[in-house]
Amino acid sequence: MRLILAEKPSVAKNIADALNIKNKKDGYFEGNNYIITWAFGHLVQLYDAKDYDSKMARWKMDNFPFIPSNFKYKVKNDPRNRQRSDRGAEKQLKTIHFLMKRNDVDMIISACDYDREGQVIGDSIIYRARPKKQIYRLLLNEWTPDEVLQGIEKMKPNEAMRPLQDAGVSRQWADWVIGINLTSVATLKYQKGKGKALNIGRVLLPTLKIIYDRDKEIESFVPEDYFKLIATFQTKDQKEYEGTYTVDNEEKFKEKDKLINILELIQSKQATITDKSVEKKKEFPPFLFNLSNLQGYITNKFKGWTSDKVLKVAQSLYEKKFITYPRTSSIALEESLVGKTAKVLKALTDDLPFKDEIKFMKTKRVFNNAKVESHSAIVPTYVKPKRLSSDEQIVYTAIKNRFIMQFMPVAEYEETKLTTTIDDVNGVFISKGKVQLVEGWKKAENIKSRDNLLPLVQVNDAVRLIDSEVTSHVTKPPKHHTEKTLLRVMETCGKSYKEDESDEVMGSILTGFSIGTAATRAETIKKLKDVGYIFGQGKNLLCQDLGRRLVETFPVKDLFDLEFTGRLEKTLSDIQKGNVSKKEFLRLVFSFTEESVATIKNGQDVIINEVNAVRKTTEVLGACPQCGGKIIEGAKGFGCSNWKSGCKFVIWKNDKYLASMKKRATKTMVKALLKNKAAYVKGLTSKKGSKFNAYLRYEKNPDNDYFSWKMEFKKQYFNGK
Repeated sequence: MRLILAEKPSVAKNIADALNIKNKKDGYFEGNNYIITWAFGHLVQLYDAKDYDSKMARWKMDNFPFIPSNFKYKVKNDPRNRQRSDRGAEKQLKTIHFLMKRNDVDMIISACDYDREGQVIGDSIIYRARPKKQIYRLLLNEWTPDEVLQGIEKMKPNEAMRPLQDAGVSRQWADWVIGINLTSVATLKYQKGKGKALNIGRVLLPTLKIIYDRDKEIESFVPEDYFKLIATFQTKDQKEYEGTYTVDNEEKFKEKDKLINILELIQSKQATITDKSVEKKKEFPPFLFNLSNLQGYITNKFKGWTSDKVLKVAQSLYEKKFITYPRTSSIALEESLVGKTAKVLKALTDDLPFKDEIKFMKTKRVFNNAKVESHSAIVPTYVKPKRLSSDEQIVYTAIKNRFIMQFMPVAEYEETKLTTTIDDVNGVFISKGKVQLVEGWKKAENIKSRDNLLPLVQVNDAVRLIDSEVTSHVTKPPKHHTEKTLLRVMETCGKSYKEDESDEVMGSILTGFSIGTAATRAETIKKLKDVGYIFGQGKNLLCQDLGRRLVETFPVKDLFDLEFTGRLEKTLSDIQKGNVSKKEFLRLVFSFTEESVATIKNGQDVIINEVNAVRKTTEVLGACPQCGGKIIEGAKGFGCSNWKSGCKFVIWKNDKYLASMKKRATKTMVKALLKNKAAYVKGLTSKKGSKFNAYLRYEKNPDNDYFSWKMEFKKQYFNGK
């Protein structure tokens, strides 16, 4: 009997389906000589500092630096009550260990995600029970039935994954040591009043610094005026075109008077076409998505999306077997996937109107081992989704279109450049035109090209100047970072980075030298917002005052340095490849932590964050429809202040009826219900995944004291009518 451990219940179900196992028990599936059980991500976590030593329960400067001689794990904390362990995790851990010890089980297989995190999750659960049985590793990039069956044939002994486990544990221990020590010491030193700690992290601070630097660049930017001279010419057959005055390839001028002189000089002069070049150019499709590029594309194109949301939706598509592993940094596919990719392409394109233009080819742009790091790029699988939520549809369509584009004709356009010369004038007038000849891959996303047509003229043709003007312009400051641009800087550690950097350059950036990993960058951006260091303004990301003060005051400057953090991430990547030892890396991190604690202790005494204790005033949202009491907000719901006297009126925040339509009760909704007897709610989700709006009422049942929801699509029942 073989025991397979999956990272999540949904993945265990995929494996069970592939092996045709229908028999589900409490915490596992069993049948056909297999038992399939699951974790809920991490079931165990590193000890808290106070678990090693009770004196660490109180933060005192003298207690730091604190580095355990031996790192230990415990069942993960209950998120609602961190003083006790999570009951669900405890129960599932017991189930897994009971199954591992069954006499009929002779092989244990870790089927957690094929990455650092997945390796640590599987190993931390399995080796906790000190098994004496064979342990294997199932390494998959997708959860389709075909891949599961093939993967089981090609399993590796788990011992072969030691470098991946070392990298995962090194990252986990390093972040614990840096985070616990520097967050505690920084909070004690720089925060006045009790409140949230000043978060200090290995990936958090350099990311904050990227946003801070851009904000400062914008603030210190001094706009400058510049001028252009634009002329309008007319050909013999009355066609018009514009040209920009250019000298030595320069068309922007600081001195307006110089252009005014030229403007006066060109009036009534003869103009001639002195050069015409026509060049055909090719436009290749953008490379396949890795996670950072997918997050950048979606957050830039669709309102209200964050990198974190893109990852969650992509993870859902992966677990439902529709796409390959999303947490990848690669923009190409392994060369061994040629045959499989051809089948996927055929399955996805049979019903497309432009399917005749789709042709499978093995190209270096798509299949290139040199551009694959651990996992291939994100592509669809052969399993076609029948039903997707609107969010899933957005992400899946982007991935599918990007995949199909690779096998369509290269787009082509013709670029025409005209040079017009005016007698006795130093300089020329340049005009550029563009005509799309072949749409090619642009059809996959219905990208419309804008043509800029120039009249048909030949060299030496005489043309007439019919209009001219000097136009005023102002230099623009750099743009604030968006999630798209920030992800690119994090991915490349700022190396060779330009706003319009080509995917070709991005693909060749030194692997592993980055801020965070594809899997953690979204979490970092979200955390920066949650701890109050940055905020979003539309698509832009800006520093909060607290974030600015931290960058300007915190004395451990290495933590803001992209090079330093990039080197740490590169070392983790090298551990994963077996080129660097875990011991060496941790020695570096521990000594850095000790030095940093000393730097903070001996540094200047300043206040970065002052926390004022503010008494919460309880807002009355309206009158209770049951007893006339005051409706106020509680931790879990909106209830009546007369509950001690027996009033049972409450609207739960995670109300099941609302949750079935992917909504939570909000203060605004409750106020409207109490005032108008109905609330207009937007963005409800039907069972089929489509969005709709409706009026909701919350009415007392005639035969008991409880209330039920009613839905209306017309405006009525307002003000008791």
